[in-house]
Amino acid sequence: MTQRVPTNSRIRAHVEGVVQGVGFRPFLHQLATRHGLAGWVLNATDGVTLEVEGPAERVAVFLRDLPLQKPRAAVIDEFSTETVAPLGEREFRIRASVARDGEFVLVSPDLCVCELCLAETADPHNRRYRYPFTNCTDCGPRFTLIQDLPYDRPRTTMAPFTMCADCLHEYEDPADRRYHAQPNACPVCGPHVWLEPESELRARDPLEAAARLLEQGRILAIRGLGGFHLACDATNEGAVRLLRQRKGREEKPFALMAASTQQVAAFCNIAEAERELLESVRRPVVLLQRKPDARIAHAVAPGNRYLGFMLPYTPLHAILLGDVRVPALVMTSANLTDEPICRTNGEARHRLKDLADAFLLHNREIHTRCDDSVARVVPLRGRSETQNPKSKIQNHQILVRRSRGYAPFPVRVDFELRQVLACGAELKSTFCFSREHYLFLSQHIGDLQDAETADYYREALDHFRRLFRLSPEALAHDLHPDYVSTRVAQEFTDVPLVAVQHHHAHVASAMAEHGLRGPVLGLAFDGLGLGTDGTVWGGEFLICTADKFRRVGHLRNVPLPGGDAATREPWRMALSHLLEVEGDPDAELPAALARRWPETQTNLVRQMIRRAVNAPLTSSAGRLFDAVSSLLGLRDSVRYEGQAAIELEMHAIPESPASYPLPLRPGEPLQLDTRPLVAAIVDELLRGVPTEEIAGRFHASLARAMVEASAALSRQHGVTEVALSGGVFQNALLLRHLVPRLEERGLRVFLQQQVPCNDGGLAVGQALIADALLKKDEV
Repeated sequence: MTQRVPTNSRIRAHVEGVVQGVGFRPFLHQLATRHGLAGWVLNATDGVTLEVEGPAERVAVFLRDLPLQKPRAAVIDEFSTETVAPLGEREFRIRASVARDGEFVLVSPDLCVCELCLAETADPHNRRYRYPFTNCTDCGPRFTLIQDLPYDRPRTTMAPFTMCADCLHEYEDPADRRYHAQPNACPVCGPHVWLEPESELRARDPLEAAARLLEQGRILAIRGLGGFHLACDATNEGAVRLLRQRKGREEKPFALMAASTQQVAAFCNIAEAERELLESVRRPVVLLQRKPDARIAHAVAPGNRYLGFMLPYTPLHAILLGDVRVPALVMTSANLTDEPICRTNGEARHRLKDLADAFLLHNREIHTRCDDSVARVVPLRGRSETQNPKSKIQNHQILVRRSRGYAPFPVRVDFELRQVLACGAELKSTFCFSREHYLFLSQHIGDLQDAETADYYREALDHFRRLFRLSPEALAHDLHPDYVSTRVAQEFTDVPLVAVQHHHAHVASAMAEHGLRGPVLGLAFDGLGLGTDGTVWGGEFLICTADKFRRVGHLRNVPLPGGDAATREPWRMALSHLLEVEGDPDAELPAALARRWPETQTNLVRQMIRRAVNAPLTSSAGRLFDAVSSLLGLRDSVRYEGQAAIELEMHAIPESPASYPLPLRPGEPLQLDTRPLVAAIVDELLRGVPTEEIAGRFHASLARAMVEASAALSRQHGVTEVALSGGVFQNALLLRHLVPRLEERGLRVFLQQQVPCNDGGLAVGQALIADALLKKDEV
């Protein structure tokens, strides 16, 4: 009997997605070798290309296993194959990378250190014992050190470090987990860390010396992955207060770092979904409910029931946290308030000399600044899985700030996009590029009103353009003419500009994330955004598609006395709402309230309102939260954006019933009349009702009115999909009242998880709208 000889086949495949810098080529080499296949793989600027040859059944199993067994950080968006002629090759090889003009590839975010690498740094017999730059193909820096693509060592900030014989052997050994790990290094050949000034050295090991200084209550500047941190003992009230004083950050909460989830659990309640997020490869700062007896300095997060914790995401952090004999460290961005984070050693020495007592430095350059990401998990009860199968909001993840670990991973849509640069907003600024099926949102930039942050914005924008081979066909910007981001757009004189209304962009960012074509009912609730009618919007109900919107409802307009000054001084909005209730800018206030604010200032505000000078009308939900916070005596002036609203949420009793009237006034557009609500709040306040109860009832009453308005508008316009966007929807208490009740009315609710619902995600919506308008003009 003649034995059948297997028929060889050869397949060429092309893979697109996050497939560079995540160990994809070594994975393919090992997979092909395991299945006894020959061929090759290479990185190109448009993805990964490979050919495999061998018995047809083995090739088929290889193609089946490829997406199932891919590396943990790899994301496959496109996977195409074609049959080619067998060549009779006998081995599988990794070829040199190829650059193709005009093509691009997705770039991996930075990855937290893996368990195997951590184990090596903890093993005294391992050559990488206590080495703070240990990494492999499964972990380590990516986005922050890549200068250009394809992703190979010469195009990264690791280029100056020539691998020693041992590291080169790992790099070239297909069986090693460091096979083609571009940042591979060891103490012999790689970057190193040191402590300055030298007189501060207390031990031969700079990390151990740094730990001793932290235990003594000193403040350290620590160079990390995407910039510098300022660190101190989080249990030392004096050290934390001194850090606040030096940094000029009076009350905004500090981020914390602890060595393990178990240590975090000593200070905070951690639900399973929060634990998963805390320990995820992205390692964001996670906002967790503080335990009453938590031994963390009060000055870390004054007026807040939550602490923002992250786990170590580099070996440097892990070793330092293992050395220091305190349970948690403050680990906050190393800058003065509103400035960008420091990146270079020289920059840190100059800018942080009055902030830090010592500097823990290293010589692996940071090409791209990238701040820590911030997230929280909101448990939403009572939703029906059958009502909205696309939505996964049983435990809704909110991205407050999207940066390290997330950027530059894109939002993917199922249709082709034109190349658009969307310039974003003024605060919490980001920008976004669209290309093919992707919306590339930048890392968090910050407040563009700061000149150095505006320079950082331009620097990051230029890097994105080079990295992703982008030549925008149009630029999208906010309707507000005075935003720095708008002025940046106007610097491009060779492409058309598209002005996008702020709240339409908010809703469109949620539409992009969920693949919604519209029309949808968008609830855009935030601080401020210029409306098409010249007033300042912020509590909006919009019927939206990507290319157009219609304003169908909003909170009642009230004066915004002093313009931007009202965002810094919530008492102005409290007074504005009180006078709106009375219907007279000269009305007498209740004595208990009148005595809280200086008469000269209240008279100035009355004059602004009476004369309609520097007091534009606003429907802002954010300013309504500010007004209530001030009325309850919580916050008359703020030290950081959103502080009054955050403290109102923290102050509220969560289970309070909805008992304040907020009637719907029919019309086009429909209005939610805030006057009865404010009047009821003042009445209870003057009768001595505890402010915690009033704060809770305010949240519940606002949510109830939003549900009633949404249901009415849904019936009127025949729209059942509801997209929520805007910074107000970072409020967990409001969401817990709102989302289940919207779904009980048969509405499909869509919340944002991939990008922030605040202005940090606005650019995604701008890009989607500009793309739709470009295509509309072609018809």
